[in-house]
Amino acid sequence: MRRTVEKFLCAGTLLLLAACATIAPPKPPSLELPKPPADLRAVRRGDTVILTWTVPARTTDRQTIRSSGPTRICRGLEPKLAECGKPVGLAASSSSNGTKSSTPATSSYTDTLTASLESDDPSAFITYALELLNADGRSAGLSNQVQVPLLRLFPPVPRDFAAHVSGQGVGLAWTGTPLSLTGREPVVYRYRVYRRIEGDRQPVLIGEVPVGMESHPSLTDQSFEWERTYYYHLTILTVVHQQGKADVQIESDDSPEIKVFADDVFPPAVPSGLQAVFSGRGQQRFVDLIWAPVTDLDLEGYNIYRHEDGGAPVKVNAEVVKAPTYRDGSVEVGRKYFYSVSALDVRGNESVPSEEASESVP
Repeated sequence: MRRTVEKFLCAGTLLLLAACATIAPPKPPSLELPKPPADLRAVRRGDTVILTWTVPARTTDRQTIRSSGPTRICRGLEPKLAECGKPVGLAASSSSNGTKSSTPATSSYTDTLTASLESDDPSAFITYALELLNADGRSAGLSNQVQVPLLRLFPPVPRDFAAHVSGQGVGLAWTGTPLSLTGREPVVYRYRVYRRIEGDRQPVLIGEVPVGMESHPSLTDQSFEWERTYYYHLTILTVVHQQGKADVQIESDDSPEIKVFADDVFPPAVPSGLQAVFSGRGQQRFVDLIWAPVTDLDLEGYNIYRHEDGGAPVKVNAEVVKAPTYRDGSVEVGRKYFYSVSALDVRGNESVPSEEASESVP
């Protein structure tokens, strides 16, 4: 009995020692310092600078952020910021607060450049960085830093941007700025025209026009679809050429947007070069017609009209003629016929008849 008790006490002692060996030393409490973003980006549009970044989900000690404070927007004229100093703005806290998501959260801030900051020097830049604070107002330092050009934009965006719909497309025109007022090398300027379809907020670039000597520049949009509503606007792109570096591009604010309904009420071009030639085999007699093809993209085909001297033209084809040729087999001996051809588009718009061609049937 005594030996059994001793064995039991020894086993318990070993278990106690083993349990004590697995206890780790206590970890220091997390400082809850958000990890500074490394993907801060900046885009200048007119006098505004739009900053975007990915919101960190972890602290510097790899813990999930449970709560955070605001984000300081840091700005300075020095090439590299050593500290934030007095922030130019605050972005509200946008951490996930412990929630899980497969897509990282993003945040943004829009800063405005005052006239006193803008410069006529193409090499002048301003530097931006972020400082993320925790709930106690402490940070782990600055984010990556980005530079934005401070060049004063010129010329101003035209305010008389206008559109006119024609059979050739949507014609866009505005009052330009003479090149003599914009010749600040290494700076060049280009007008940019954008279009968006009704119901879609994302515009697409449809063309560029250099700022030059033209007092009334223009551009024709032919890439649209008829019977749809579009919105157009104009910007001016400022391009700064830097030796040995990539060009710096700054886009102006948008001009007032104009609304256009592309209603196709325009007929195709009038066919030209019509010729009529008699031919026949045995008792069969024909007048063969040929003309230059119409190149309109929405062409459906052609209609053929015929009349005799003093009579009114009558359409002779039952179906739309697809090719620029036609054989008239309903002719009679001893008669003279006058022919004309019109072009038809897919929406039923018909051109005026071509110049006439005549032929006699012997």
